[in-house]
Amino acid sequence: MRVVVVGAGIAGLSAAHALRGRAEVTVVESGDRVGGKLRTTAFEGLDIDEGAESFLVRVPEAVRLARHVGLGHDIIHPATAAASLLISGRLRPLPPRTLLGVPTDAVGLIRSRVLSPAGLIRAAADLVLPRTTLPDDPTVGGYVGARVGRQVVERLVDPLLGGVYAGRADALSLRATVPQLTPILSENRSLLIGAYRVRARTAPADPAGTPVFASVRGGLGRFAAQVADASEAKVLLRTTVHAVDRTSRGWRVTIAGAGGELGESMIEADAVIFAVPVPVARALLTPVAPHAAAPLAAVPYASVALTTLLYRGVRLPAGSGYLVPPGEGAIVKAATFLSAKWPHLPAGTGLTVVRASVGRAGDERDLERSDVELAGVVAAELAAATGLTARPVASRVSRWDGGLPQYLPGHLDRTATARRGLPAGLALAGAGYDGVGIPACIRSGEAAAETVLRSDDTVRVGR
Repeated sequence: MRVVVVGAGIAGLSAAHALRGRAEVTVVESGDRVGGKLRTTAFEGLDIDEGAESFLVRVPEAVRLARHVGLGHDIIHPATAAASLLISGRLRPLPPRTLLGVPTDAVGLIRSRVLSPAGLIRAAADLVLPRTTLPDDPTVGGYVGARVGRQVVERLVDPLLGGVYAGRADALSLRATVPQLTPILSENRSLLIGAYRVRARTAPADPAGTPVFASVRGGLGRFAAQVADASEAKVLLRTTVHAVDRTSRGWRVTIAGAGGELGESMIEADAVIFAVPVPVARALLTPVAPHAAAPLAAVPYASVALTTLLYRGVRLPAGSGYLVPPGEGAIVKAATFLSAKWPHLPAGTGLTVVRASVGRAGDERDLERSDVELAGVVAAELAAATGLTARPVASRVSRWDGGLPQYLPGHLDRTATARRGLPAGLALAGAGYDGVGIPACIRSGEAAAETVLRSDDTVRVGR
């Protein structure tokens, strides 16, 4: 079987790896490297991730794949997972044992002083309020706010979702974005009781002290490159897919090298996996599968910029960093103390590395600033939040335009409709459909590989 994978992000690479030994695979990537948002580059002599910098351990896909490609001994865990919230200009500890921002530990919530007395009373009202009538797929903010109040949404849920999706709780689908909360909709009247029960069910598999996140020594760009090598696929870099057309035998993929200087050429394939951002997949699908392409128009993307700052001879507050609620009016929405979180990075150098994220869906004006201006504003906000008095000795801004998909209400239905509209031999994979985390993208790519293999079996039986 001949399969073309469009896109060499971790979803596309995972699809290629899953097809190893079962198909002849060609991966086509418009950029000059594999990995997509898994990109590690040198910054002042340190290997620093410019995109994703960790993956969840609770779900198995990323850890399993890292081991399969020979990186098992290079999996590393954060030295600290303690984080803070910036509330009224002061850092306060993130309450322990929350479920995506929903409190499950009343004592820890009170001690954190994240909520005001009025906010605490409103959250507790969830225990006595009648069941809330909600749409089938409410927004995260709509559900959480109706049960425990707006302050929980604004000070706990929104900062967490902003850090992961660059989105707003009041716009994102509950079922697609926070599936852990979905069963509570039907099983429990109280969100607090439901969240406590969900967390209690998962606690035995995630005992205290078990790392939540992991990375790979040398950076996640190395992880992506290793998956590409292990897949044994043919990888075409700086190559763009211009069209995908049906033939009597399968599919014809029209490609061209960077700038078109090499001219167009064709690849004949039995199947094609689209592991690219949704707008790119939609443009390629519209001529051959319009019923699959149409629902994809409702998947917008948000842009973000990651500013990395290097300091010498400074001391940061304890913990791995802090999150910033939108109501604080800051440009920075999250800051990670990389050198504290991953102590192997600056080992023996006396350097401190901080990375800050800028950009929220619907409010990307600050991304119009130049790199120098943006780094300066970020450094000033970091100093105000942490008490740093030193200036950074180096800075770098990494921009991800249209980098994060926004799962609006109905996202799961739209994704299912798009997939039902695909002809046999075509499949979709990646963050635009099944989750933005690395394990979710790996799972999506592997599922796409199984889909095209099944479609090939069906076609062969039909013949």
